[in-house]
Amino acid sequence: MLMYDLLVVGAGPYGLSIASHAAAAGLDLRVLGRPMASWRDHMPRGMFLKSEPWASNLADPSGRWRLDAYCATQGLTARHAEPIPVETFAAYGLWFAHHAVPRVDERMVSRVAACPAGFEVVTEDGEVLRARTVALAVGVMPFVNVPSPLRGLPSTLVTHSSHHGDLGRFRGRDVTVIGGGQAALETAALLAEQGTRVRVLARADRLRWNDVPPPVRRPWWQSARTPHSGLGCGWRNWFYAERPNLFRRLPEPTRVRIAATALGPAGAWWVRDRVEPVVEMLLGREVAAARTVPGGLRLETVSRTGELGSLETEHVVAATGFRATLHRLDLLSAELRGSLATTADGSPAVGRDFESSYPGLFLAGLLTASAFGPAMRFVHGATFTATTLVRGVRRRLRTASPAQPVPVPAGRKAAEALWNTRH
Repeated sequence: MLMYDLLVVGAGPYGLSIASHAAAAGLDLRVLGRPMASWRDHMPRGMFLKSEPWASNLADPSGRWRLDAYCATQGLTARHAEPIPVETFAAYGLWFAHHAVPRVDERMVSRVAACPAGFEVVTEDGEVLRARTVALAVGVMPFVNVPSPLRGLPSTLVTHSSHHGDLGRFRGRDVTVIGGGQAALETAALLAEQGTRVRVLARADRLRWNDVPPPVRRPWWQSARTPHSGLGCGWRNWFYAERPNLFRRLPEPTRVRIAATALGPAGAWWVRDRVEPVVEMLLGREVAAARTVPGGLRLETVSRTGELGSLETEHVVAATGFRATLHRLDLLSAELRGSLATTADGSPAVGRDFESSYPGLFLAGLLTASAFGPAMRFVHGATFTATTLVRGVRRRLRTASPAQPVPVPAGRKAAEALWNTRH
C-alpha cells in the first residue's frame, strides 16, 4: 500500500496553509476534507470577519496568495478597518486551495489510528490510507461547547451558533441568544434585521466593544506605545500574535490561563449600532436550568447576586464558543487518543514543532492554543503554524526509519511522564 509522507486532515485555513508549505517542501502528501467547510456551511450570510484583512491571510511559502491579491482579482478591496464578508473569505480560501495546494480530497475522515511505521487514516467511505506522519487541522467544529443545562435538549429547541449557515428559519419567531462575544452579538444583529424577536442573555454585567482600530500609518510614538498586531493593538497582543515560539516557553499554568482568558468576549465596533438599539439585553445572568414547554423552552436564570428569574422562548442559540479537549477528538482511535499526554486544560500537549506526544502525529489550530497562545484561535496563527509544523514533519521523517514502528509509551500516564522528561 502507498505510504504518504504526510496526510493533512482538514482543509480550513490551517490545513490548507500546512499543505501549501508541505508541497513546497517536496513532501508526498494528501489533503482530506471539504475546503473552508466551517466558513461555507456554519456561518450565516451577512457575517463579517472580525480580524483585519491583512491579518487574515492563509499561508503559502512565497506569500503570493494573499487575501488582498484575491480581492484584487474580484474588483474588491481589502483595506484596514473595513471588515471582510465571510462569503468573500470563504471564496478566497477556495482560490488559495486551487493555486497553492495539491488537489484536495473532499472526503471526510472517520478514523485515525496508529499502524506499523506510521498511521492509518480511514475515509468516510471506508478507504484506508497510510502515512508516516499526520497533521490534524480539524478546526473548531469538533469542540462545540453548550452550557450544561442545555445539553441533551432537542436541536429543534437548542442549537449552537456554529450550526447555522442560514438563520432564515427564525423569521417571525422568538429567539434567545446566549453569550456576550462577537458570535452572539452578530447573530443577534442578523436575527433582529430579519424580523426575529431576539434577546441576548450573558453572564457579564456589561458588554465589551472593541474600538475602531487606529490607522496603520500614524506618528511613530503612537505605534511605539500601542503597536498593531494580528490580534489587535498593544504590546500584549503583539506578543501573543507575533511570538508564539516565546509564548510556549512560559510556565504551563500561565499558558493555560492566558489561552482561556486573553481576548475575551467582545463585540466588533461595527456591530454595536446594529445591536444596542434593537436587541433586548439580559446581562449578569446565566441559565441554571431549562425545560421544554408548549411552544418552546422555559429558562430558569440566576444572577451574580443569586437573584432568580425565568423566561420563555421558542429557541435558544448558544453562542458559547468551543472547548478543545482531547476527549472530543473522536476521530482518533481509542488507543491513540489514550496514549496522548495532555495539559492542565485537557488539550493535547504539543512540542516545539506542534508534534504531539505520539511521534509523527502533529496538531494545529485551536487544539494548540494552550501551547502557543491565543493566535492559534485565529487565522493569523496559520502562518507560524504551517512553517513550524512542516519543519517538524521533515525532522520526523529524517529521524524515524520508515521500516520500523516508533515505540510509544503504553497509556497516557506513561506518555506524560516521558513527555515531561523531554519537554
